[in-house]
Amino acid sequence: MNYYCYILSNKNRKVLYIGYTDNLKRRISQHKSGNGAYFTKKYNVFDLVYFEIFEDSNSARKREKQIKNWHKEWKWNLIKKYNPTFITLEIK
Repeated sequence: MNYYCYILSNKNRKVLYIGYTDNLKRRISQHKSGNGAYFTKKYNVFDLVYFEIFEDSNSARKREKQIKNWHKEWKWNLIKKYNPTFITLEIK
């Protein structure tokens, strides 16, 4: 089973949300329907802009905590490195 640390943004790319899950497609669907975190519902944050895959939940959770503690600029730089145009990524 794979686990994911992910970053979501709103359509204007002004707000970021960091999370982790064992089912990325389902979790994003929850956020889009308003059944995810209160923060994502309040700020319409459900565009996937970055994710990492892990083999165990502890590693994904540790990475989530690490990124959450970063300065906002560092988070944006991480996204830019792998998604320079900030497109919404699709999960199949």
